[in-house]
Amino acid sequence: MNKFKYYFILLLAGIAMVSCNKSDDDETTVDLRDYKEQYKADNDLIIQYLKTNYIKEVTANYDIVIEKIPDGGTQTSIWDQKTYPLKVRKVYNHDVYYDVYYLELRKGTGEAPCNTDRIFASYSGNLLDGTLFDTSYGYGMTFDLFVYTQGAVIDGWGEIFPQFRTGTSTTAPNGEITYDNFGAGVMFLPSGLAYYASAQDKIPAYSPLVFSFKLYGLLRMDHDTRIEGTTVTASPDGVPDYFEDVNKYMGADGDSNGYVYDLRDLVRYPNPPAWMKDDTDGDGLADFLDIDDDGDGYTTLFEITKPTDAPNTGISKYYPFDPIPDNPSTPNIDETETYGIPAFGGDYTSPGRLRLHVDKNHHSVK
Repeated sequence: MNKFKYYFILLLAGIAMVSCNKSDDDETTVDLRDYKEQYKADNDLIIQYLKTNYIKEVTANYDIVIEKIPDGGTQTSIWDQKTYPLKVRKVYNHDVYYDVYYLELRKGTGEAPCNTDRIFASYSGNLLDGTLFDTSYGYGMTFDLFVYTQGAVIDGWGEIFPQFRTGTSTTAPNGEITYDNFGAGVMFLPSGLAYYASAQDKIPAYSPLVFSFKLYGLLRMDHDTRIEGTTVTASPDGVPDYFEDVNKYMGADGDSNGYVYDLRDLVRYPNPPAWMKDDTDGDGLADFLDIDDDGDGYTTLFEITKPTDAPNTGISKYYPFDPIPDNPSTPNIDETETYGIPAFGGDYTSPGRLRLHVDKNHHSVK
């Protein structure tokens, strides 16, 4: 478990993001290499690392110590050990299909973030030679996984953190917060999903990176934008990003976790596979950014607004994606929502219903 004072959390949250964030500070850019060729080299180095290093210790608090197997050593490598699953996520980025390896020390018992959500996590970062280049010293910090947000993290974080879940927390009378049951792991990132050609302080260009981490909490984000001429403004549509994963692409473990992508970025995604496309109306703007998901001329926010004569429970003027229970942490307020976003026929609760905001033929209940 990880304990720290609530006022220290606020202090940390206000600190500028550190090395795992993309930043122009202290960057040195070298000649750009071919992404596919560099990935081959990085992947070889990562696999070699996994086969020549071992897990020396995982503490009760899921702090991990990794060391190199000495000459003649009999320790079981990370690659061969079975105690902590070594998993692989397939990632498409910069026209490269990456195999990204990660260790699952503990999955976590709470919610999994979307790759565009805001998370509260601790981390340590190392080079493959073991050099520690950055750490949060076990304290949680706030990070935006959405790569286009100012101060956002490197691409690899948004691909791996959604494979884990948050945990539970308790607050003592003195304000001390204790986290437990959180997800914890280690990700092994090729340079193309990290800083690539942009050298950072203590991180040479084209360096694969190793991050150990713990996922304590998350904040669901709603990134829809209104585009008028050349002006782009935030205009949340009331449906969090993770619910706008239209394809619900299932990974090897059967967990989609709500990955969404802005495929207008032709540098990152020049030839994206079909499973990355979450665009109901086919207008080229992913649903999580589109204020009118189905292109019927009625905004999503309008379509999920509760009419005055409709079934109405809860304190919000908008229907949630699905019915939600009361929040026990707010005993003086009943947030229960009996009805979710309806389908045209008046179905408010079935998981597979065609909700109005993605039904291009209807914008209200009959």
